[in-house]
Amino acid sequence: MAVIPKFNASVIESISKILGDTSNGFTGTEIAKLLYESSIEDIESTITKWRRINAALENKQNIDNCSNNILAFIQNSLNPAKHYDNEEWFNDTRNKINKVLSFEGFSIGENGKIEPIKKSNTISESKARASKLKESLLLRKVHNDVLKYCKEELLVDNYFHAVFEATKSVADKIRERTNLTSDGATLVDEAFSFKSIPYLSLNSLITESEQSEQKGFMNLLKGLFGTFRNTTAHAPKIKWKIDELDALDILSMISLVHRRLDKAIEAKKMYEGKI
Repeated sequence: MAVIPKFNASVIESISKILGDTSNGFTGTEIAKLLYESSIEDIESTITKWRRINAALENKQNIDNCSNNILAFIQNSLNPAKHYDNEEWFNDTRNKINKVLSFEGFSIGENGKIEPIKKSNTISESKARASKLKESLLLRKVHNDVLKYCKEELLVDNYFHAVFEATKSVADKIRERTNLTSDGATLVDEAFSFKSIPYLSLNSLITESEQSEQKGFMNLLKGLFGTFRNTTAHAPKIKWKIDELDALDILSMISLVHRRLDKAIEAKKMYEGKI
């Protein structure tokens, strides 16, 4: 690894406080082992855990005139093999560390490896690069269009606008595939109603079961627009609260809708011989 310039003292202190958290962090013995594995001298073994880590990291950085061993310590501390039975602690701690590391232009991945990133200059940028919401959605393999339409909001964990933008993306896709210009429930009826040849169909619409599936999907879309898009469009943000778990579930449902839309048959175009 190339020589990495010294970290700001406040960055080292914040990292030390996160890894030295007395409530559920490392034991004193574990800290000693991690410092040894990272070739860092344990110079103050009798003081509180975070101050012990901070003293050792600052001392090593001053000796080396670089921060390479600090990154080695973080990487050793967050080796996923060490935390296979405590995934919640690992993810939470890694998220906190990444918020701090981003100010020096680094991030530690789910695999425990340090990688360079664009350096943060503000707290908002720091939060963006360590967004728990985005990571959780990626772990759920959420549809790319959900991320594309609300990328900016997701990066700052703005749940309210993330749901709003993602829901709008569903209507956008329906209009794109049908060339219709309406919105909301009207758009759903125009695109999926099978009183005549529908613009979009989920199946052949021959059996009662297939027709029920189409009707159910139409009701799901109308409910999605009425509950989340129309509400967020008119309600002040402070009065319409969505927590992280709500956002994850709503965005996952929108992801499912996008997958079904991707697979929908363009029945009207086929009937008219346009495809």
